[in-house]
Amino acid sequence: MLKVVPVTGAKEKREFLDFPAHLYKDDPQYIRPLDKDVEEVFDPLTNKLFASGKCERFLFRNSNDETVGRVAVFVNPKYENEQPTGGLGFFDSINSQETADFIFDHCRKWLTERGMEAMDGSINFGERDKFWGVLTDGFTEPLYGMNYNAPYYSTLFENYGFKIYYNQLCYSRPVHGEVSRVFRILHSKHSRNPAITARPLKKNTLEKFAADFTEVYNRAWASHGDGKVLEYKKTLEMFKSMKPVINEHISWFVYENEKPIAVWMNIPDMNQWFKYLNGKFGLFEKIKFLWFKRFRKNTKMVGIVFGVVPEWQRTGIDGYMIWEGTQHLRTHTDFETTELQWIGDFNPKMIKIAEALDTVVTRKLATYRFLFDSEKQFKTHPIL
Repeated sequence: MLKVVPVTGAKEKREFLDFPAHLYKDDPQYIRPLDKDVEEVFDPLTNKLFASGKCERFLFRNSNDETVGRVAVFVNPKYENEQPTGGLGFFDSINSQETADFIFDHCRKWLTERGMEAMDGSINFGERDKFWGVLTDGFTEPLYGMNYNAPYYSTLFENYGFKIYYNQLCYSRPVHGEVSRVFRILHSKHSRNPAITARPLKKNTLEKFAADFTEVYNRAWASHGDGKVLEYKKTLEMFKSMKPVINEHISWFVYENEKPIAVWMNIPDMNQWFKYLNGKFGLFEKIKFLWFKRFRKNTKMVGIVFGVVPEWQRTGIDGYMIWEGTQHLRTHTDFETTELQWIGDFNPKMIKIAEALDTVVTRKLATYRFLFDSEKQFKTHPIL
């Protein structure tokens, strides 16, 4: 029988942060997330979901008082589903079905007491751009903010009775790989139009690019699936927070007579530098980070947004932008690989865009769902 230990004091919080590092101490692919990023999820001052939701963390110890698992379990009222559905996240366990079952049972009981009828895992008490999904294929170094786990995790979930609600697909391509001939033809076509220009994002004019990004994003994606409308103020805050790591050669905007019509946003994969910090980000680690950022080549960039306004879709302007940007960054950066943030298998439009960029799936994660009523019909995520 395992002992359940609520994470309340400093000692338990430290153990919650340290347990995965102990679990993966012999795994060369594991990169420890920054402690501050994890703790921000559970801080009511930084995570506004605490105003309406509930979240608790737990450690699980064996008879020798050794930690063998951890989990966070939560209710997020903004997480809308067919039935009331709670979440479990930051799940880590030794390779023991008995241990995993005990943890899942605990989460199920906690959520049932709060009116939930299902649970999804392993997900985040927050946005989907971080700490979301169970890695099922492509066990290589994770991108910044991406979950990483051992291959046996999917077995632990599925043996308990979880089913895949949707797969999360991560696409990648070599920066110096062959670019579609079609893209080059389209680039040549649009280059002859004097009204069309392409330019990279510049740090000294963030306000302008934030406004241009907001306009393209909202026109391209606001009505797309569960897309959200962005406010300029929020975009500018995001750009300013990214300023220290913005690479001015890898994010591109396209204009027609100075009106923004397309955007291709990339950032360096921060884990290529954070992996040397062992989860810490104090003054000493910040100095180390700046040193590594300056002297250690980062060979992987991450595509975070790709969008074209409606009237320019299916005109080939995307091919123009891709080839314009690719030629430039090949000359001015050391990046060797570009990887896209995950795309749900329920989103065929975004999958089509990813495939059009000559990418291939290089890793998969799964969002699992467990229905408390075994008689209820299981449904996968609806197609957008």
